[in-house]
Amino acid sequence: MRKWILMSVACFAASLSSGCLADGYQEHPLTRDLVERMVVEHDFDREALLELFSQVEKKQSIIDAMERPAEKVKPWHEYREIFIQEQRIDRGVEFWRTNASDLQRAEREYGVDPAVIVAIIGVETMYGRITGSYRVMDALATLAFDYPKRSPFFTKELENFLLLTREQDKDPLSLKGSYAGAMGYGQFMPSSYRNYAVDFDGDGRIDIWDNTTDAIGSVANYFVGHGWRSNQPVTVKATAANGYREDDINKLKVPDTSVEELRSQGFTPVGQIDGSKKAIPLRLEVENGDEFWLGFDNFYVITRYNHSYRYAMAVYQLSELIRERMGREAG
Repeated sequence: MRKWILMSVACFAASLSSGCLADGYQEHPLTRDLVERMVVEHDFDREALLELFSQVEKKQSIIDAMERPAEKVKPWHEYREIFIQEQRIDRGVEFWRTNASDLQRAEREYGVDPAVIVAIIGVETMYGRITGSYRVMDALATLAFDYPKRSPFFTKELENFLLLTREQDKDPLSLKGSYAGAMGYGQFMPSSYRNYAVDFDGDGRIDIWDNTTDAIGSVANYFVGHGWRSNQPVTVKATAANGYREDDINKLKVPDTSVEELRSQGFTPVGQIDGSKKAIPLRLEVENGDEFWLGFDNFYVITRYNHSYRYAMAVYQLSELIRERMGREAG
């Protein structure tokens, strides 16, 4: 609460000299609605919140970025090149070695594959090197108040962010993240932070911004919370017969069709797979045609981190390349 009070006083002083109360989001009708809800439901101070929103800025670049996400506009072979690079593999090996004990403990306590934890952090932030340059308040307010198609979602995230910063005693204007308001090593949205982030090193604080131990434990806990199954496959290559069914291709849903049923629909896994396992058929655009895979429950869990089959496949393939290089160098 101390930082909230100091921030409010600073804004009030600035308002006297430079008119800060005249420029921000404080007069937006949706802001007023949110402020009233925070006051009534969460006992926030109305004037402090209005002063905070007076310093929040609309960012058109955020709206522009939301309109052209790489997950939707790029074919798989171009999307893959963004994340599957020698540097990202090498740095993944380095991150794994540096944090080996924490990754081993996360696997032991949560049952989550350490290679997948490393790959998530690698895809999201290049192992903490690129965590975002937007003020989280600007990102969430812009999307909550000036991006109607996703306004309900981002309004809820903004509410969670205000609660989070009060709980963590942080200045809301000091925290930076992605254009969507995701934060820290693992790029957690505020609701994910509040629901899944953990104090994995036991120091009494949850810190996914600077603490790799907490970041690793938090990613593992997120996966478990979304149904990760220990020692189960993620995906496997497949072939597709002519006339295969198009209806279920690349549909992000909990797998509900057995491998045996998928065979009858024209999708055959490469290698030995239990025919009773449930999967979804996947088709990826490669430069010289299409590539087919079957995604199991753990593949679906990865898509809960980012609702894109391309994203989940990039994480999986990066994890396997990091694991392979770790094994090769250890041998």
